[in-house]
Amino acid sequence: MLPQSTKPIRILVADDHPIVRQGLVSILNAQPDMSVVAEVNNGRQAIEQFRLHQPDVAILDLRMPDVSGVEAIAAIRSEFASACIIMFSIYETDEDIYQGLRAGAKAYLLKGTPCQEILEVIRAVSEGQRYLSAEIGTKLAARMGRPDLSDREHEVLALMTQGKNNRAIAAELFITENTVKFHVANIISKLGASDRTHAVVNALQQGIIKL
Repeated sequence: MLPQSTKPIRILVADDHPIVRQGLVSILNAQPDMSVVAEVNNGRQAIEQFRLHQPDVAILDLRMPDVSGVEAIAAIRSEFASACIIMFSIYETDEDIYQGLRAGAKAYLLKGTPCQEILEVIRAVSEGQRYLSAEIGTKLAARMGRPDLSDREHEVLALMTQGKNNRAIAAELFITENTVKFHVANIISKLGASDRTHAVVNALQQGIIKL
């Protein structure tokens, strides 16, 4: 048996874009200290294959069909508390970063990250370290300073994004208009906005809601 120090880092890659996934797998397998043990295209398969292979590092796309990357991370971490997971995404909004790390990811990498940096982060994470670039760290800090919206506020905000007024929102959610006004005021305050339109714009920019 090989000494522990010479064993390759066993990696699971989950991404629903074939070109991205296959390109990353090729790069990783070309490294003498890395070996991809599984590649999948959705979050449900990521959970199943993690359970089967228990890799040293899992690299998960943020948004995948069936089960999202964030949901997959939470599921994996609930079963394997020490799982080392890297979020790999084209999205760099405050909320996406916050949700990925809160679910249990040890690093958040953008898909535009240079290959050498990706390899260095994988090696660091395999040893239990965390990694955030300065840019990602700044965005996370901004998000950490902002209070969470409640589930009801998320519902109201989603309907605001559709252009619905207070009466329409009240009818859809089976609440009073005064209750809607209360939620809208909270949303505007929590998002640091000046009015409801500004709140929707901020929410879209921060990744809290998506069109």
